[in-house]
Amino acid sequence: MRNAFAAELLTLAEENERVVLLSGDMGNNLFNAFKKRFPDRFINCGAAEANMTGIAAGMALAGLLPITYSIASFNPGRCAEQVRIDICLQNLPVIVVGVGAGFSYASLGPTHHSLEDIAWMRSLPNMTVICPGDAVETRCALRAALHHGGPAYLRLGKKNEPIVHATPPEFVLGKGISLSEGQDACLLSVGTLLPLAVEAAQILSSQGIATEVVSLHTVKPLDTALLQRIFATKKVVAVLEEHVPSGGAWSAVAEWLSMQHPTTAKARLVRCGAKDVFYTQGGNAAWAQQLSGLTVSDVCSTIASAAT
Repeated sequence: MRNAFAAELLTLAEENERVVLLSGDMGNNLFNAFKKRFPDRFINCGAAEANMTGIAAGMALAGLLPITYSIASFNPGRCAEQVRIDICLQNLPVIVVGVGAGFSYASLGPTHHSLEDIAWMRSLPNMTVICPGDAVETRCALRAALHHGGPAYLRLGKKNEPIVHATPPEFVLGKGISLSEGQDACLLSVGTLLPLAVEAAQILSSQGIATEVVSLHTVKPLDTALLQRIFATKKVVAVLEEHVPSGGAWSAVAEWLSMQHPTTAKARLVRCGAKDVFYTQGGNAAWAQQLSGLTVSDVCSTIASAAT
């Protein structure tokens, strides 16, 4: 995802001279092409995300389109107050990019796990929260966020995630992308879990549970028309996310569902995601996903149990 982000950023910077990149002392090799082409539009702000956010806000007030980039546990983790006051309060067009979200950096321990960032960002007025499902969606998401014209949080994985989309899909902020049809269940996949959701849906369909897969790439604002349709027609709707229960995508869907009155909802809402704990043992992303029940086998079992 981060390579796709860097490539699309270079293209967007060619198209718009107001695009500038601020880095939290990382991605230097990743952005070599950008720095060579636009040396005066790249700023390494050091390991100082709060300062980086303030600088970005000032640049936005001066008419630029700043993008801040660092590991998701630090950006926005270390600068939540500055994102709230400097960017969102003034409704400025700054894109906050958190790379390595969820369990992408699982082997580096809980300091680098980013399992609460969606909750932090979706609680802020004016903020749009975007979690693309693969590298193709990443390029679409960055372009859409730039054209959005307001604060946006772009939550990315790391690198070498499987490609799901053979061609760029129609990507509209606030509109989920349906990848398959199925009348029994729907998997709402958030971020890098999209390949897992596709594989799980194929297995479920082979077992007689016809399953739709949706890339819920925008967590805020939610695609309420999509939610109305799937909850009125399915038996089970599941949210798949590398995030704790509180404040994430599952929480957002549950909040929306609780406010539907009168309701036509028939589906049962279930969740496949990280637990409400710190993962302090050592292990890679696959290990952390296994602890969280985020394997294809676990997802299939959860859906099959809820559908019968």
